[in-house]
Amino acid sequence: MGTWDFGPFDNDTAADWSGDLDDAEPGRRVEIIRATLTEVLDEDEYLDSDVACEAIAAAAVVASQLPGGPAITTAYAPDFITEGGTLDLPSDLPALALRALDRIAGDDSEWRELWEDALDKALQALQPIRATLEATT
Repeated sequence: MGTWDFGPFDNDTAADWSGDLDDAEPGRRVEIIRATLTEVLDEDEYLDSDVACEAIAAAAVVASQLPGGPAITTAYAPDFITEGGTLDLPSDLPALALRALDRIAGDDSEWRELWEDALDKALQALQPIRATLEATT
């Protein structure tokens, strides 16, 4: 995984996922986000970092669509988001995203293991997303 910073889109895996989401039919985007988040929660064993990185990006997209959510401005995010596009989010999606972030930051997570030396900074980068999701659940 190529990683250049702590943000939710600051790695190759998340950037690729963002491109796929952007290329998807607009009516399928929420379904893709849900599937990405659910994949994290369905993993009972060691959570692969790529799966985690995609879910962090998905959670960031969800949070960006909520009142007061963090704006996404990076070129590595889905273009439709950075261009002001919106999604019609089902009411359960913020809670699903929050649960996925909890799983990613918890034990048996390669993402957590890879960030071990800078875990505080990595978790801090997730905080604006978490705060927005928590405010709506």
